[in-house]
Amino acid sequence: MSSVLESRIAVPGASAAQSSRKIVNLIPVAIVWGVLLAVYMGLRIYQGLYAFEYGLDSTSPDFQKYWLTLLRVEVPLIFGVAAVVWIYLWVTRDKNLDKLDAETELRRYFHLTSWFLLYTFAFIFIASFNGEADATWHQTVVRDTVFTPSHIVLFYAAIPMYILFGVGSLIYAMTRLPKFANSFSVPLIMVVLGPALILPNLGFNEWGHAFWLTEEIFTHPLHWGFVGLGWTGIALGGVLLQFCARMSELFKEIGATERTNA
Repeated sequence: MSSVLESRIAVPGASAAQSSRKIVNLIPVAIVWGVLLAVYMGLRIYQGLYAFEYGLDSTSPDFQKYWLTLLRVEVPLIFGVAAVVWIYLWVTRDKNLDKLDAETELRRYFHLTSWFLLYTFAFIFIASFNGEADATWHQTVVRDTVFTPSHIVLFYAAIPMYILFGVGSLIYAMTRLPKFANSFSVPLIMVVLGPALILPNLGFNEWGHAFWLTEEIFTHPLHWGFVGLGWTGIALGGVLLQFCARMSELFKEIGATERTNA
């Protein structure tokens, strides 16, 4: 298993020992991915057990017990973990990026790619599964509060989790890679901050539903903000092009160095 999840650098013309150096370890990524999947599945099972039985009346004691308790736990927990991760990334930033060697920089590009793997998984999960579930819930059950069972999972758990990985990716790139530390990457900023703005857009969405009494259909103009902000995630393609261009240069630089030292 570990051999599959460990990528090694291969340099043409280098010795076998030089070509077998490990460049990235995906085992931590697999562990975090597994944790995320367990959390999402756990929340879905929780919805199946308690949504219709205890989540239809926000004024009932059972709603307070099963749903507002979940809300009070998940929000500070997820944002607390996010704050710890972001602060750690900033405190441990590389202050000597001008002296960064090619192999270390290449390894960090693979690490940043791992960050985006987790971010993309979290984003796609909420944009498809949880987003569809939320619309279905509101087409079936008339909302009586912003804190519906589907919202408590979608807007206050799933979205904060992908914000954690999105902002973490941005901080990692800006503190460990010269290309992103010395200049602003428009695609990188778009792919992180665009989808993150879906959370504050929730306020406008709820205001519209409360005062305009609109139907719960995807094509309603009230929902266009979610679609537009979600589409900014397509900018990830631009980020990957920037990655590939620089990583190609690094592979050539490492290969030239290895052949010289051989």
